[in-house]
Amino acid sequence: MSRSFFAPMTEIARLQCRRRHLAQLAALALLPAGAAWAQDWPGKPVRLIVPFPPGGSADTFARLLSQHLSEALKQNFVIENRAGAGGAIGSEIAARAAPDGYTLVISGIGSHVIAPAVSKTPYHPLNSFSHIALFGGPPAVLCVHPGLAARNLREFIALAAASPQGMSWGSSGTGTHAHLIGEMLRDLTGVRLVHVSYKGGAPAMTDLIGQQIPAAVTALSSAMPHLRAGRVRALAITARARLADLPDVPTFTESGFAQLVATTWFSLSGPAGMPPAVVTLLNAETRRALNGAKWRERLQGEGVDPNNMDATAFTQFVRAEVERWTPLARAAQPES
Repeated sequence: MSRSFFAPMTEIARLQCRRRHLAQLAALALLPAGAAWAQDWPGKPVRLIVPFPPGGSADTFARLLSQHLSEALKQNFVIENRAGAGGAIGSEIAARAAPDGYTLVISGIGSHVIAPAVSKTPYHPLNSFSHIALFGGPPAVLCVHPGLAARNLREFIALAAASPQGMSWGSSGTGTHAHLIGEMLRDLTGVRLVHVSYKGGAPAMTDLIGQQIPAAVTALSSAMPHLRAGRVRALAITARARLADLPDVPTFTESGFAQLVATTWFSLSGPAGMPPAVVTLLNAETRRALNGAKWRERLQGEGVDPNNMDATAFTQFVRAEVERWTPLARAAQPES
């Protein structure tokens, strides 16, 4: 073959080689910057937004995490409670912040799954955030007054089915996770369960103890003091397995409702587009904190199992929770 045939091919190969070389140099140039970012962060105090009032589960998680991160990363993690709109106000602040790792938010099923499903939140549950780490959360529990003639879930369903008016039950509010669990139970059983909405789990438990309602679905953390005192009786919990502190309370799965495995979970997130090195570091430190003695001692009594997902798995979990709860949340909204 002639030399003229090889010349164009040689030139093409030379250009391709040059492009590959330039690409490799660009990639290598990025490595020191990425490493430096991971080493230098955090170089100033980090704002940790809690989109709920002080004293609740989200605030408890935030304070435990803040203490651990401050000690582990030698920088202040400052808690800022920005409550309102079911967690949407504080979550919006975080979503609009610079994605530099210096603004984080306590996320959860209420603010990042249910709220976007039932209202036009100014953020998208997935696209607006870097989801960093899942803490976990308490399971829900179906409680009844001790005077009710139902010793287990089967008897409770039978009582509701036998009554023309059905069975009334309370929750911490319309559109809350507890409300959706009760609605799911109604759909699965086909019996008439009449929802009574309260402004929080505590008022619902107060009326249950006072026999204003015969039953309630609430987070286990709200019910536990009353269960221990014998003021209410637990029929079933949404945990995957029986809890050591409540060995006599069956799961919904044991009672024939495997669909009712759920927790009112909380988590750590930040604005979309955070540096991957910072996300990885925060995920690792959060998981280390979750498995520490302080967390286990404080939370296992409320049925909270520490989680061990990496950031990728947690993001997939959030996506699955959005798909699971959005249709039910929308269907449970009262007609306007």
